Amino acid sequence: MAEKSKILIIGGTGYIGKFIVRASASSGHPTFALVRESTVSSPDKSQIIESFKSSGVTLIHGDLYDHESLVKAIKQVDVVISTVGHGQLADQVNLIAAIKEAGNVKRFFPSEFGNDVDRVNAVEPAKTAFAIKAQVRRAVEAAGIPYTYVSSNFFAGYFLPTLSQPGATAPPRDKAVILGDGNPKAIFNKEDDIGTYTIKAVDDPRTLNKILYIRPPGNIYSFNDLVSLWEKKIGKTLERIYVPEEEVLKNILEAPIPVNVILSISHSVFVKGDQTNFEIEPSFGVEASELYPDVKYTSVDEYLNQFV
Repeated sequence: MAEKSKILIIGGTGYIGKFIVRASASSGHPTFALVRESTVSSPDKSQIIESFKSSGVTLIHGDLYDHESLVKAIKQVDVVISTVGHGQLADQVNLIAAIKEAGNVKRFFPSEFGNDVDRVNAVEPAKTAFAIKAQVRRAVEAAGIPYTYVSSNFFAGYFLPTLSQPGATAPPRDKAVILGDGNPKAIFNKEDDIGTYTIKAVDDPRTLNKILYIRPPGNIYSFNDLVSLWEKKIGKTLERIYVPEEEVLKNILEAPIPVNVILSISHSVFVKGDQTNFEIEPSFGVEASELYPDVKYTSVDEYLNQFV
């Protein structure tokens, strides 16, 4: 068995980052997390930092805006995974420059973890966010850096606990607001599974210079299917309120930040069907649950049981 790659995660204390760090450490990869000095001493992050330490993760002090610290950190590893947040997406050019200078990286995973940004029909403000991710892809390719892009689709933890109902804290028991006609299919993946599939891809030649789509069959649901599944679980029929596309677009224009971002992403997925309205061609992509049938992922059906 070949030695497992050493993995550096940038943005590891963030929302999806901590799941990637956990998956990397638990699968036996020597795991490194780049952390700012301020993060280590932050009370908000102390629990995450402690959990990293106890699972054997090596903390490296550095910063996305400090070129030398990046190069030094990158030289210690084989693979770099970026999970930086929305506000730092464009600044991944700093990472690309550091990877290029270090010259030793076998694979780079830029911060993606959502829709395939080369195959979207989004309106603003999601359009700009997706465009920035697409620009980062082009920069990675232009630099000749070996890559894998992870299209993880929706985070289950973000949408399923409320069935994507605005302002809700639990899934609906009386009525469900549905964007569009409720028929385009979306994909909802548990964050732990996204971490597991991402790390599986690290040393896999089949995912090199490809998009890894996390599209397991048990997690593909239209909004209508999702409501029907929930109705079955609670033994109750909900009133369905459909919001036509014109109204969704009007709401996006009028909503404050970050509600407008979430709404515009929801429009892209639930109205335009951007997660499933194309076939995965072998020329550009592979599907995670087909590559790794041994991974026992959590289906939407199982996930919703906790809320009944």
